[in-house]
Amino acid sequence: MKAKILAIDDEKDILDLVSYNLRKEGFDVVTSMNGEEAMKLIKKDNYNLIILDLMLPGIQGMEFCKMLKHSDDTAGIPVIMLTAKSEEMDKVLGLEMGADDYITKPFSPREFIARVKAVLRRTREKPAVEKILKIGDLVINTGTYVVTKKDIPIKLSATEFRLLLYLAERKGRIFSRDMLLDGVWKDEAFVEPRTVDVHIRRLRSQIEDEPSSPKYVKTRRGIGYYVDGEL
Repeated sequence: MKAKILAIDDEKDILDLVSYNLRKEGFDVVTSMNGEEAMKLIKKDNYNLIILDLMLPGIQGMEFCKMLKHSDDTAGIPVIMLTAKSEEMDKVLGLEMGADDYITKPFSPREFIARVKAVLRRTREKPAVEKILKIGDLVINTGTYVVTKKDIPIKLSATEFRLLLYLAERKGRIFSRDMLLDGVWKDEAFVEPRTVDVHIRRLRSQIEDEPSSPKYVKTRRGIGYYVDGEL
């Protein structure tokens, strides 16, 4: 079954370029030029991926992404932010809002398609064996992709879930940024090492009582990240 993608951008030329290249690859594409219309489309239908421009009229891209990630119905939809802004802080803010990737304009159609496929592959890929993992008060269900803490569900993106699962399955082992890129993001050549830090920070904000003093996902300064094997 082909993936259904919603592309949102107020620049018609960009929207045409994006939709043309996605359809050429066999994707089912719906387009919108503003946030209000796009939100109505999302409520009416299911999408496998959202391509989201940062500078939208009405609901801005950051706010739109925040709304998606705070709703139980849409929190699991992966988001790729597409924008003319290339400053590092904008990238960090986008990822912290829950975006799965961030592409700056102008972009290569080939790179764009590669990153779309990478995000979809990462989202759809499931563990080989369904199991339940426990880390202190956290319970990770690899079959339902649900994480609970004291029986309360926690909203994690597909990437955050895979990152937590990767560390939880290897309790006590410390992983550098590059090792996590290889293990979680795998062969995605366009992902920057800084992306790991942003996703760790966002993951901690979701699962930790005190993100600045983490209990579950810890840091060994100068080396990397790990889940304490004694939990």
